[in-house]
Amino acid sequence: MSQTAAHLVDHFIPGVPVRQWVLSLPIPLRLLLAAQPVLLTPVLQVVHRVITCHLLDQTGLQAFKADSGAVTLIQRFGSAANLNIHLHCLVLDGVYRRTDGGPVFVEVPAPTDKELQALLHKIITRLTKLPTRRSVIAARSPGLRGGAAPGAGRAR
Repeated sequence: MSQTAAHLVDHFIPGVPVRQWVLSLPIPLRLLLAAQPVLLTPVLQVVHRVITCHLLDQTGLQAFKADSGAVTLIQRFGSAANLNIHLHCLVLDGVYRRTDGGPVFVEVPAPTDKELQALLHKIITRLTKLPTRRSVIAARSPGLRGGAAPGAGRAR
């Protein structure tokens, strides 16, 4: 991964600061994404949207006045050839502000530990809701353990 990242930074990404974000997913989400790879797109959209909003907040710019940039590599296996879907995102460490004279890069400082925790919490919250919103899994009914149907498991 590090060789690919270096190649992208050296040959394709403009000469601006880039930060690598690595997102490891919980095992149940890994299994769901392995079974339904079409869900990777909305997962990436959530991750990129949260990071982009953070970058915009740091610059004080609104989304219609600036653009971010990212390249994500999806790794499906860990070093032991085990199922381990995780994301390596190369994200510009700032945004391009739109001006009449052309885009101007606005760099942001590195995120603090507190900011990283807040970003991670947002990502986790949104990814937790994603399968239900996409009707991939049914929402658990209040008062039912594990979402079991009423009467399930009762002896008759």
